[in-house]
Amino acid sequence: MDVPAIDVKELKERRDKKSPHFLLDVREKDEYAIAKIDGAALIPMSELQGRVAEIPKDREVIVHCHHGGRSAQVVRWLLKSGFPDAKNLDGGIDAWSCEIDTSVPRY
Repeated sequence: MDVPAIDVKELKERRDKKSPHFLLDVREKDEYAIAKIDGAALIPMSELQGRVAEIPKDREVIVHCHHGGRSAQVVRWLLKSGFPDAKNLDGGIDAWSCEIDTSVPRY
């Protein structure tokens, strides 16, 4: 199953326009300590099932990880779990760092 996705330029546009969305970071805490996108909510993939109530269902949920693999898995799960507007961030935080905000460290 292909997952709905957006690229980092689309995310930047949404953020600039203040379009309602929930940016979900599913990396682990040690990765988040190295690099993060301001405003992203950290819910590691390993904790997701126990913390799903923290994710709003009334707006677009954009999920990211390091490169997009884990977040794609999470989007599949969210879509099956009643989150109809979940999307994967293609390229993850690495693409964000390369294309949008070079102050975000790469690792």
